Amino acid sequence: MQALIKRLRGLPQGLQFIFVGGCAAAVHLAVVGLLVQFAGMQPLQANVLAFLVAFVVSYNGHVLLTFSRAGVHGRAALLRYFTVACAAFAANELLYWLALDQLRWHYFWSQALVLVLVALGTFVSAKLWAFSAPGRKEAG
Repeated sequence: MQALIKRLRGLPQGLQFIFVGGCAAAVHLAVVGLLVQFAGMQPLQANVLAFLVAFVVSYNGHVLLTFSRAGVHGRAALLRYFTVACAAFAANELLYWLALDQLRWHYFWSQALVLVLVALGTFVSAKLWAFSAPGRKEAG
């Protein structure tokens, strides 16, 4: 496992973000799918629970990998990243609602597309604010 983490840390930061985000997105999609198919939840409701589960994967992945060089973690980073994630989730939920209600797209593929669309804003916000050390510019 250490060898894998070392190799991943050698990747450019953007690829690290895609890797961690991809893992979190896979968890998000899996939870939405499971809750809709097996628990009978509505997709927009399932999306809220899926967001919370995926947030744990995302935050820990970014602390341990994507933004590890910044050395920023703990409560302040957690709260800032949760703020970023909540803003991204609000955009996600709005776009998801549009895809489901207005465009009548399939719930699973709609969520997959929305996750990709929201990811860029999340990366920029996380890099420039949530995981940014005060008074320190991060190379990457």
